[in-house]
Amino acid sequence: MIETSKDLKLAVLIDADNVPYANVKEMFEEIAKYGTPTFKRIYADWTKPTVSGWKKVLLENAITPVQQYSYSTGKNASDSALIIDAMDILYTGKVDGFCIVSSDSDFTRLATRLREAGMKVIGIGEKKTLNPFITACDKFIYIEILKPAPPKQPETDTRKPRRSAPAPVNEPLSKIDPELIKLVTDSITDLADENGWTFLGELGNLMLKKKPDFDPRNYGHTKMLSLIKSMNMFEIDERDSGKNNIKHVYIRKKMK
Repeated sequence: MIETSKDLKLAVLIDADNVPYANVKEMFEEIAKYGTPTFKRIYADWTKPTVSGWKKVLLENAITPVQQYSYSTGKNASDSALIIDAMDILYTGKVDGFCIVSSDSDFTRLATRLREAGMKVIGIGEKKTLNPFITACDKFIYIEILKPAPPKQPETDTRKPRRSAPAPVNEPLSKIDPELIKLVTDSITDLADENGWTFLGELGNLMLKKKPDFDPRNYGHTKMLSLIKSMNMFEIDERDSGKNNIKHVYIRKKMK
């Protein structure tokens, strides 16, 4: 499980050819949940017009661009530059983990090698990212869920009172399907005490280990508890922790 500590030092390496630039602000806000970026580098052939959109956001986000010319057609030279830099940073010993921002599964071996060296590896990419790269990371986050929700439209007709609309949310990337239900059910069984109860925090950790791209936001929910409640298949017990009204949440399968 990825630690959520702002003391975790992270190297953020971005493949500009394989991720969009539109949600850079939200992307770094997400990364801040897991640690502090000590390296922020982005790789591309900056002479190409296809990456011109990135140039506008580099300065305001303090990202260092790395120029890598394409020496041959059909080859992504930026991949090699990113991999070489990652290994150089690894051997400096100055970071605790890496965030690889790309939808390219060519970084699968890099992610595996970094984890073998004891590094935490977070992947960020689009939903189209192939599974080998996703499973090679400790956690994989889809860029699509980082998009801010559209602003609520102001009322224009004040003559008649209208019911307030629910707060807008992003469209879910995935539906609650039998595969997700099996993942939740099996994980509860793996962790359950003699009465069948499982601590929600431990449940989320185990599900992430089994499925690195698991995130309640993929299913249109901001929190794990909200997702579990929406399934209507599990009992929920909120127990007082004795500290500042904090409750510990436990889950179990509904008793027949």
